[in-house]
Amino acid sequence: MKFCITILLAILSSSITLAQNPGMMVRIAEIEVHANHLEAYKTFLEEEARASIQLERGVICIYPMFQKGAPTQVRILEIYASREAYEAHLRTPHFQKYKTGTQQMVKSLKLVDMDALDPKTMALIFSKHGRK
Repeated sequence: MKFCITILLAILSSSITLAQNPGMMVRIAEIEVHANHLEAYKTFLEEEARASIQLERGVICIYPMFQKGAPTQVRILEIYASREAYEAHLRTPHFQKYKTGTQQMVKSLKLVDMDALDPKTMALIFSKHGRK
């Protein structure tokens, strides 16, 4: 999450807000992992998310999480600067390593494209980071 907030603050400080970028792509990946592969899957996912944020300018956020009480139910909030940034992400070595390395670990995958209900307020959410 720290990486996502840092990147979003950088975007906000350069006067680019989510509301000003209608080409931005937001998605939630809904993943169910086979329980016997959970720890290995988490290792792959953590490595992939970290590399994506650190290495890819067009990846604004990859924020993996799991449902409380159901650790095999993984959700990933993904925010990309554009559809092109998403497509470039799919071709990176770190994503390819994650995809091929976890293929047998994933029981189900659903990709849900999202639209912001109130894009103007989204910028304010991240401006609160760091306030005491």
